[in-house]
Amino acid sequence: MSSIPVEMPKLSDTMTEGTLLRWLKGEGDKVEIGDVLAEIETDKAVMEMEAFDEGILEKILVPDGTTVRVGVQIARLSGKTSAASRSVCPAAALRTSTTTSSSSTISPFSSGSCARVKVSPLAKKIALELGVDLSRLQGTGPGGRIVSRDVKAAVADSSSSSATSPPYPVRSRRIELSSMRRSIASRLLESKTQIPHFYLQLEVNAAPLSRLRKQLSEDVQATNQKITVNDFVLLAVARAATSYPKINATFTGDAILQYEAVHLAIAIAIEDGVITPVIRNAQNLSLREISLAVRDLATRARGKKLRPEEYRGGTITVSNLGAYGIESFSAIIDPPQAAILAVGAIMKKPVVTSEGRIIVGQQMSLSLSCDHRVIDGVAAAEFLTASRKLLEIPESLLFF
Repeated sequence: MSSIPVEMPKLSDTMTEGTLLRWLKGEGDKVEIGDVLAEIETDKAVMEMEAFDEGILEKILVPDGTTVRVGVQIARLSGKTSAASRSVCPAAALRTSTTTSSSSTISPFSSGSCARVKVSPLAKKIALELGVDLSRLQGTGPGGRIVSRDVKAAVADSSSSSATSPPYPVRSRRIELSSMRRSIASRLLESKTQIPHFYLQLEVNAAPLSRLRKQLSEDVQATNQKITVNDFVLLAVARAATSYPKINATFTGDAILQYEAVHLAIAIAIEDGVITPVIRNAQNLSLREISLAVRDLATRARGKKLRPEEYRGGTITVSNLGAYGIESFSAIIDPPQAAILAVGAIMKKPVVTSEGRIIVGQQMSLSLSCDHRVIDGVAAAEFLTASRKLLEIPESLLFF
C-alpha cells in the first residue's frame, strides 16, 4: 500500500483555483475509482471531483470552504495507484512570485528537478522583466503551458498581499475574490492588453420588432413561452454571422480561422459575475428554439448547474443590458473570439421620417467590438448593417 496524493483538479479550461465546498467522503472511508470525493466550485460552476485511484481516504488536508490553486494537494489516499494518476512537481502547486531589485537579474526558472516547465515566449519575457519564478506557477494554457495571464496573475497576487493601508482612515469591507471573479479579471485584462479593439455603433428602428414581439407573446400565452427582444437579436446575429463569416472567426497567431457554424455565446449575469453559455449551431434554429435554449441555459447558469461543455467553444458573443435601462455600451471581447455585440434598451426618441416629419420613434443601440487583427472596418459594418436589416424587418426571422 502506498500513499497517493489527491490534488485540486483543473475542471475547466480557465480554472486556476477552486473552492472545496464540501467533502462527500470522510477520513477512513473506502474509495473506488469514479467515486465522487467532493464538490468543487470552479470559475464557472459547481462540479463533482471524482477519484482516479482506489484505496482508503487516509487524510483530508484542506477543509470545507477553502480555496486553493489547481495542483495543490488536498488529501491523501492509501492504496494502489491507477494508470490515471499523475505526479506533480511540488513547486508547481505554489503559485507565488519572487521579485528582485532593479540592480539584479533573475532567471524565470528556479534550480532543481522541476526547472523544466512549458512556457510561452511572451510569458517567459514578462517573467524575466518582472522577476517571476516560473517553476512556481501552474500553467492554464494548452497542456498546462504557462501563458502571460499566469505570470500577471502571480504578480497581482503578490502585490495584493503586500499592499498597505490607505494613508487616512476609511470605512471599508474586504471582499475576497471568488474563483470566478479572479478568472474574469484575468481574461478581461488579457483581452484589453492583447487584442486591438475597435468599435462600431448604429441604431435600429425597433418599432416593428416591438409590435411583432408583442403579437407573438400573446399568441403563445397558453404555452407559457414568452418571446423577448433578445431572442430576436440572438437569431439575427446568428443569421448575419452566417452570411458574414469574417465576423465568426478567431486569430491563431499565424492564421485566421473562420467557422462554418455559429456557436452563439450569451452573457448572463449570475451572483458572482458573468458566464457565457453557448447555443450550438444557432444559425439552424428557429426563433422559438432560440428562446427555449436561452431560457434553459440562463436558469441552469444561475443555479450553477451548467456542464463545462455548455460554456466552452463560443464563436461570437451577445451581451444585452437593455433590461437594466442601459441605452448603449461597448463590451470587451471574450478571447479567442473576434467580436462581441452589445445591445441597449429600446428608447423613445425623436426620429425624422423619410418624408421629413419628426415623430416619436423606438430606437435600439447595437455596438460591435471587434478584434482588428481579424476583422476590418468594412466587414464589421456589413455585418452590423445586416443585423439591423433583419431586426427592422423581423418577420424575415420567422422563416429559414
